[in-house]
Amino acid sequence: MAKEYNKLSKEELLKLVEKQDAELELKKYGLVWDREREPEKVVLDCENNAPILERILKKEIRTDTSDDNILIEGDNYHALTVLNYTHKGKIDVIYIDPPYNTGNKDFVYNDKYIDKEDIWRHSKWLNFMEKRLLLAEKLLKETGVIFISIDDNEFAQLKLVCDKIFREQNFVSTIIWQRSYSPKNQSRHISVDHEYLLVYAKNIEHLEIKLLPRTEKMNARYKNLDHDSRGVWKPGDLVANEERKNGHYTIVGPNGDKFEAPSGKHWSYAQDKMLEIQKDDRLYFGKKGDAFPSLKQFLDEVQQGRKASSLFFHDEVGHTDEAKKELKEFFEQSDDLFSTPKPTRLINQVIRLAGGKNDLILDFMAGSGTTGHSILELNKEDGGNRKFILCTNNENKICEEVTYPRIQKVIKGYKTPKGEKIAGLEGNLQYFKTALIPVERIDNVSDEQRREITEKAGQMIAMKENTFEEVETNDWYQIFENKDKSRKTAIYFREATDKFPELLKKIQKENVVLYVFSYGRIDKKLFAHLPKNIVVDDVPEPILEIYKEINLTLKDK
Repeated sequence: MAKEYNKLSKEELLKLVEKQDAELELKKYGLVWDREREPEKVVLDCENNAPILERILKKEIRTDTSDDNILIEGDNYHALTVLNYTHKGKIDVIYIDPPYNTGNKDFVYNDKYIDKEDIWRHSKWLNFMEKRLLLAEKLLKETGVIFISIDDNEFAQLKLVCDKIFREQNFVSTIIWQRSYSPKNQSRHISVDHEYLLVYAKNIEHLEIKLLPRTEKMNARYKNLDHDSRGVWKPGDLVANEERKNGHYTIVGPNGDKFEAPSGKHWSYAQDKMLEIQKDDRLYFGKKGDAFPSLKQFLDEVQQGRKASSLFFHDEVGHTDEAKKELKEFFEQSDDLFSTPKPTRLINQVIRLAGGKNDLILDFMAGSGTTGHSILELNKEDGGNRKFILCTNNENKICEEVTYPRIQKVIKGYKTPKGEKIAGLEGNLQYFKTALIPVERIDNVSDEQRREITEKAGQMIAMKENTFEEVETNDWYQIFENKDKSRKTAIYFREATDKFPELLKKIQKENVVLYVFSYGRIDKKLFAHLPKNIVVDDVPEPILEIYKEINLTLKDK
């Protein structure tokens, strides 16, 4: 560390000290780290460029009539910036598996792998994560929740960053996942067999964590020792340690045997209630009718679910070796393609806990595509209609050669490297790439650049409105519709109204969101004469306002 500081001039050192003092002055408690000694290039890109999405039609997958899932190829910062326009406040669940910053070529910052010798590696990682989590937080619904996988390298730092972004009161739990099923004897000191999942709510007052399905092991405890017609049951205790009103009395068994509560204990029910239970044949006195009584607890009367534990054991949610084996089902040389996959059973558990069957799930660090695979699998299992948005860059062609092919195979079916045929789970996928439209500055966009953004933003507006079918495009306007043709999205590109009547004629009988070009905010009163089935919105001003807000917010950090 001293060597690194020795390279700085006196003026640079003074500026660094002043900056850190200013940050400390603002903080009574929290994490302080060096800010942006090397500004991140993809973030700087958004100061002089407007991110958009380009749809890659040849990679569209369609097998049924359900809504479409989305895969975005590109830097996740650019993707999150666009999603802040298209999906702000619409995401139910976020799961991410970020780089763990181990120093073993798992974290790239400004096109360079960060190694263990980089004294700024924790600061770079924190800058990287903070920006993306700030954008992600805005995407969650008030009922939403985020799960973040991490290990010991950055766990402590990430917890404090998340406390700041999501607020400490919205912290839900730290889940410990048993990633290995046997200790590693070659470990230097202790075999580290776990990782973590940090869980935060958008607003914990509105969060509902679901019950998990009961396990076969739990249900196996229920027998039918007396062939009761009401089904299987297990014996429950009838005594309590604490004082109970009217808890002292005698129970008479079927053979005339008399039973008292053990010394210092009391019956769990008052005598009149116990008599009702006995009359309903819910007391069991053993095979011969002379044993100390127990309560018959029927399986169909117990809560059909279980509260999740903060310990995720490998036998229930899978382990690292299982995840690698899963990937090999799709790609024989999976170790070379992606070295740190998560098992689908782990993601299944997360999604079951987090939400319902119609949730929208985002993974903006999608890697090998496990989250998409998991959601398709769960939908097939329980008839759900969950949808996913996956974002990943194409470093080492991971999106083209791993993420997309895996999702394609899961949807359509495939043959394993061993020749086994696996049926497809069905579903639909739209493939997008991030792109940048050059502007002078995002807060100073020329009229010509505004028109260009409007003409090129059609696909991401269609994604916003979930109307992917392109009906017509010309120099003046663009029309999309949804699968059943019940809704349309129209974009009018110009301020001149020459072709506006023509467009209205084509959409006047449909439920339409009509985006109208303007150099600023339009006066919606001018469109009051339009039919009520046509909702008017601006373009591109709302896009630019969000992008400007993001840039200003991150500059203040």
